[in-house]
Amino acid sequence: MTAVPAHAPLTRSSDGSPAARPPSRSRPASRRDPQPGARTGPLPGPLTRPAVELELVIPAFNERARLPATVAATLRFLARRPWSSAVVVVDNNSVDGTADCLGRFASSAMGRAVGFHVIGCGEQGKGAAVRRGIETSSARFVGYADADNATPIETLDPVMELLRAGHGAVIASRHAPGARLAVEQSPLRRSGGALFRTLAHLTLPGVADTQCGFKFFPGPLAREIVRDCHIDGFAFDVELLARVVKAGGDVVEVPVEWTDQEGSTFSARRDGLRSMADLLRISLAR
Repeated sequence: MTAVPAHAPLTRSSDGSPAARPPSRSRPASRRDPQPGARTGPLPGPLTRPAVELELVIPAFNERARLPATVAATLRFLARRPWSSAVVVVDNNSVDGTADCLGRFASSAMGRAVGFHVIGCGEQGKGAAVRRGIETSSARFVGYADADNATPIETLDPVMELLRAGHGAVIASRHAPGARLAVEQSPLRRSGGALFRTLAHLTLPGVADTQCGFKFFPGPLAREIVRDCHIDGFAFDVELLARVVKAGGDVVEVPVEWTDQEGSTFSARRDGLRSMADLLRISLAR
């Protein structure tokens, strides 16, 4: 596992101009859908989206307040980049009208320049939503970012450079050398995070930060490994990275300037113990 210094965007030749993509909305997964871990092959063509070079998945649960600004910033950034791309919001059973607040993006100039899709996920949990986005992707590179835009979207420039160099996972890091916390988390979140990192190091000893919500992978590798992932909660990142390493890939960390945002759906009381238990399960399953 390697940390790389943050650097300015590199000028490169175009790999193809961004293409307009019509909005697409698939039905939420029903109880009859096979579990992600039970998949034995790729999804049928009708369930996947048109291929692009980069697809960015945003899992969303009750994010009506924060998500529109994140989607706008992401589309604006991607529309100025030479690679073809798409943004995929995975609505994870929201009850606040999250999906309804996104309709304007599909018909906007940015939405026409960059593919924009909203799909559903009937299985509860951020891990389930990310798996849903990855397994329905046809992109050369695929990854996910949080709905709060805590990691600067400009981080995609060095991420793409490293993906093209052949790395197995390129992830943003708040704890790699050169990273900076512009706005820190509360003392409770920081102490819980320190304990989580200690346990995560049992499985991924060379990774400084497994939990920053900004991770990208070669598409074929990501689609292969998510078939064997089962964690739906907040420890799913560790399981996903452990699968990358088990498959022979490496993990490269890109230091970022990260800003804590209000409105997180993580609850230390509700999710903390479950996440710790999931970490132990992942470590024992190695």
